[in-house]
Amino acid sequence: RAEPKEEQSIDLIGKNEVYGDIRHEVNVYVKVFTNSPFLVCMDLALSQERIIDPNYLWIGPDGSDLQGQSYVNLTETGKLMVMGFKVSMSGAYTCTLSHKVIETTTQEETEMTEAYKFMVYAYREADHAYQVSVRFSTTRCRLKTNSLFIEQLNKILNSTISHLTCHITESSYKCHSIRTPKNGLQYELFVNFLVNPFAPGWEEVCHNAPYDCEDVTNRRVRQAVERIGKFFHQLRHVLKYEFQAVPTILYVDNSFSMTPINSCRPGFGKNHHTHQNCASCCVVCGPGTYSPNNEVMCRTCASPQARMYGAKSCF
Repeated sequence: RAEPKEEQSIDLIGKNEVYGDIRHEVNVYVKVFTNSPFLVCMDLALSQERIIDPNYLWIGPDGSDLQGQSYVNLTETGKLMVMGFKVSMSGAYTCTLSHKVIETTTQEETEMTEAYKFMVYAYREADHAYQVSVRFSTTRCRLKTNSLFIEQLNKILNSTISHLTCHITESSYKCHSIRTPKNGLQYELFVNFLVNPFAPGWEEVCHNAPYDCEDVTNRRVRQAVERIGKFFHQLRHVLKYEFQAVPTILYVDNSFSMTPINSCRPGFGKNHHTHQNCASCCVVCGPGTYSPNNEVMCRTCASPQARMYGAKSCF
């Protein structure tokens, strides 16, 4: 992902190339463990011209010359690709282009230099969980079977999604009395829980695809919440028509709803202001910031001990 500039066309970005801009740095976002796009050591306008005796000098975030480094693909036309991008590779990549301009009439040569700066950030896809809300009608609020029912419901739901290494967490319910125009006073259980993709054994699921673990867990939790939705749709029929006696607790039709909850891995966070073009991404925490757990945003260190990208603490 690259921050779009007016000079860049969709076609040129589509060729996996990001052009520099002498007026300001260009933000580039690279998913961890993938290859970056080619960073081009010139702007789009200059790329349309003939350049005489070009020479390119690429400097990495640690201040070293990138020529000959094993983790980069540096072409003779000044394009840089960083391969197998790691968190520690985040930072400023600068390129100096030097070339000659020859006066047509006098053949006088003038040496020209332009500098381009790319801020390259590692990112991950956000981890998804789902907040689920559902309601049940009951005969009254102070009923022991209410809590027993919720306890049994959690067991059934966990059993339903266990093969997807997902589980139910943060389960809670409240009972409310509701006055209705037609049926008088009724009682309903308002149930809430989180469908979490990190049940015991989830690391094993990621073992075969460690680089795209978020993709695996996000797909599984989506399957889990869809299965739970199907369960409640079937439960309506079971409670109404397949019980011999009328049950005291009934599912309220169409009360199932789900809301995605996003979180980032430690060392990553979202920042809509700083990273507008990757607002949905979990971008690596920059120097002076950190994220110790699965929060959504990076915290700022009280004093700037965290000098690296992807810090999980300030020390």
